[in-house]
Amino acid sequence: AGAGSGKTKTLTHRVAYLIKNHHIPPRNILAVTFTNKAAGEMTERIMRILHPNYSESDSNKIRYNLYRNSDMPAIGTFHAICLKILRSEIEVLGYSKNFHILDDQDQQALMKKILKELEIDPQQFNPRAILANVSKAKNELMTSHKFSLGANGYYEEIVSKAYSRYQSHLKENSGLDFDDIIMLTVQLFEKFPHVLEKYQKLFRYILVDEYQDTNRAQYVLVNLLAKKHRNLCVVGDDWQSIYKFRGADIKNILNFEKDYPEAKVIHL
Repeated sequence: AGAGSGKTKTLTHRVAYLIKNHHIPPRNILAVTFTNKAAGEMTERIMRILHPNYSESDSNKIRYNLYRNSDMPAIGTFHAICLKILRSEIEVLGYSKNFHILDDQDQQALMKKILKELEIDPQQFNPRAILANVSKAKNELMTSHKFSLGANGYYEEIVSKAYSRYQSHLKENSGLDFDDIIMLTVQLFEKFPHVLEKYQKLFRYILVDEYQDTNRAQYVLVNLLAKKHRNLCVVGDDWQSIYKFRGADIKNILNFEKDYPEAKVIHL
């Protein structure tokens, strides 16, 4: 789908079509996108299709009632969806359900503390740069242990030590950083098949917007959820990838037909 060809319209109308024409229970539909704004717009559009009397002034009331009555599908960003799953299931990974999310400032403060504990000069090894390497590793689903096994050279060995200590601090203090949200959800699904099966049963129809911007962690997450029913619909444009700096892998959309040989490809 090229720019302006109706990617979001395609997803919103497909969701409405599944509900109205095929009578799929909304709770069995998961629609994922990249920003809260896009998720909000998608929700509004679906409401307008399903509920012709919907008005802007009733937005919050209708949204609340629809959510309570399971008359709307799960719509949100990758992180928002995973956060809800972790709030219910994370205890099996050894974390408290009352975990907190560190912001950038908290992360830097923690990394500075860790470098001090390891007697590493922060002037020589910038905490922000080390965090960037940790973030990249997590987006590739590389735990601190896996990272240490592949550490190549002195700098990566320093990053490895800092990553390991950083992750230990997070777990001990019931803390997660932004990248943990998806990585831990994938770990949860891979280590506990019964938990994965629960969400596979719940999310029977999965739709993903801007698929060209998915990274390794998001790709694995989607494929784990879709593995049982294989009702996966993605839209994207391989010329519009903008999240390479976050690890977006263009091969995810280019290889979609290899992953799903039965897929039907439609050019908008």
